[in-house]
Amino acid sequence: MTWASWTTVGIHARPGTVHTVEGRDLNGDVTIHTTWSEKQADVTVQYTGSADWFTMVGSPVPCFSEEDSRSFHQAVVEAVRSGEDAERELQRLFERQQ
Repeated sequence: MTWASWTTVGIHARPGTVHTVEGRDLNGDVTIHTTWSEKQADVTVQYTGSADWFTMVGSPVPCFSEEDSRSFHQAVVEAVRSGEDAERELQRLFERQQ
């Protein structure tokens, strides 16, 4: 089995931007982690330094290569960093992968 993972720490998420399947909206200093295996990427998020991880709404997504999943991780990070349009951009990213 092939797998890879990426973690980006210290991203500032505005309120209402990062939604989780567990029903939590995270804002402030967050860490985003993507794990790729079995041709899909699982994206999780936590408050930086916390022990609890949450699955981002829309995850997992199909990613047929390690390179695609790395690019997807970076796109998610950049979307969260973007500020005002982050929620819309995240929704577009996750829907495009489906």
